[in-house]
Amino acid sequence: MFTVNLQNNDLPKSLRYKELATTLSALLDNEREFLPNMSNMASFLYFSLNDINWCGFFLVKNGDLLLGPFQGKPACVRIEIGKGVCGTSAQNRESVIVEDVNNFPGHIACDVDSRSEIVIPLLKDGKLLGVLDIDSPTLARFDQEDKMGLEKLVSILLEHSDCY
Repeated sequence: MFTVNLQNNDLPKSLRYKELATTLSALLDNEREFLPNMSNMASFLYFSLNDINWCGFFLVKNGDLLLGPFQGKPACVRIEIGKGVCGTSAQNRESVIVEDVNNFPGHIACDVDSRSEIVIPLLKDGKLLGVLDIDSPTLARFDQEDKMGLEKLVSILLEHSDCY
């Protein structure tokens, strides 16, 4: 049985992300299926990161982003590419950090308690598969260290998964 310490949040952020990367690699090590790996990663991050209220994936399907595995309150099911923070990240194929979602033009409010957001695109072999979306009830919760750490975690997910 795999066990993980999700409570070690006293480390500096850069070291915490290194620890999370090591643990995520071990968590995904014996499974190649994308869906269960995303499910475990969403849960792992939800219970490992401080001060977040939603963590999950949206996957490209028929030209839109369709809700995938997540932790948190019920969410928007479908987001158009180019709309909201997730759709913008998907369209531009780059990570997006939003300090205050109320100041993001076209923000899609799935949870009124969310105040800041970070979205990381899932890119494999040049193909956009979807995005990782994480929300926080705190303004300016996410920074460049989070961006770099989460991009590394997404790369671990994609390396350990047979994506379709």
